[in-house]
Amino acid sequence: MDRLWAPWRLSYVTAAPAPPTDCIFCEARKSRDHELVLLHGRHSFVILNLYPYNNGHLMVVPNRHVSTLESLEEPERNELMSLTRLSEMALTEAYHPQGMNIGINLGKAAGAGIENHLHVHLVPRWWGDTNFMTAVGQTRVLPEDLRATATRLKPIFERLAELL
Repeated sequence: MDRLWAPWRLSYVTAAPAPPTDCIFCEARKSRDHELVLLHGRHSFVILNLYPYNNGHLMVVPNRHVSTLESLEEPERNELMSLTRLSEMALTEAYHPQGMNIGINLGKAAGAGIENHLHVHLVPRWWGDTNFMTAVGQTRVLPEDLRATATRLKPIFERLAELL
């Protein structure tokens, strides 16, 4: 049997289960000090993905609980795209990725894990991120803890927020 040591996950697997919520994004938005929220805008916010595909995987989420782009009003659409642009800039500065996936999954059939609250994914990519572990072991190796990712990105977002 192969073993992948990940001692930082102990606190996650031994933690008491969180109380059920209607929407994780709505709960995160309400908490101004949520550890994964990187930036609050007027109509949207930026949050790290709790189950990232790669380090730096984050999402831009409208404050209003809507499931489609069509449902957004113009100021919400504008800020969603502005924060997506800002997120691209922050990730590029912090991680120097060789590429980036940016996308929206609308509906379960399209791969939406949370289908009732629209969100834009940004995933930094590097040539080496699809390696032996991913291809053969069907396992992602993330070399940075989420708290360290937040610590790295928050000051960049604070500085770039002045561009909004």
